[in-house]
Amino acid sequence: MNARDRTRPEPVAGMAVRSTMDLFAAADASPPTPPSTEPLAPGAIVWRGGAASCAGALLADLQGVLDAAPLRHMLTPGGFRMSVAMTNCGALGWVSDVTGYRYDAADPDNARPWPAMPRSFLDLATRAAAQAGFDGFAPDACLVNRYEPGARLSLHQDRNERDFRAPIVSVSLGLPAVFLFGGTKRSDRAARLPLAHGDVVVWGGPARLRYHGVLALKEGQHALTGRHRINLTFRRAG
Repeated sequence: MNARDRTRPEPVAGMAVRSTMDLFAAADASPPTPPSTEPLAPGAIVWRGGAASCAGALLADLQGVLDAAPLRHMLTPGGFRMSVAMTNCGALGWVSDVTGYRYDAADPDNARPWPAMPRSFLDLATRAAAQAGFDGFAPDACLVNRYEPGARLSLHQDRNERDFRAPIVSVSLGLPAVFLFGGTKRSDRAARLPLAHGDVVVWGGPARLRYHGVLALKEGQHALTGRHRINLTFRRAG
């Protein structure tokens, strides 16, 4: 994460917020588009519509995750509040606070282990990684991000994982967004990639340390998520 993706600090008591998950329905009203794969770069693809057919199951299972580990706006090491609300599931969870960025086996809000990763999450992450040639992907961490209009994620690298051989799998649900996919230097020009509900981006191998981010989310309404975008990002962290 990058310290530029922030607002002014809020009191610690206001960090944790519950998600309005009653916006999620069991299925989308529109039929899914048949999935297709687009190359982004060596080691990176967009799997268009790859998660569309299982979106209802993903969001239903996400409810249980949020019941155990509610979304919250984490703080950057500089003490700024992130605009994206986050939580985790799996053996490890990504955490940011004034002490730094890290993976932790326990939720710092309640000292309990993060909720187990649902089977629907694991199955999709494995299938998506295989689409990009990364067979046998076994994520041990899933970072859940909830974007509301105006929320953004500035360019950053995912560098807190112990082993960079495994890919990153990023699933988009709900409102559309513009994904930024840059190079291995922050100064490299980033491509702007529109992502729709059900799209999955996978990057690994020579693309594993590319900078990436998300432009500020625009106002809108989605049948499953209301005025939100949900992003599930799978990693092999331990």
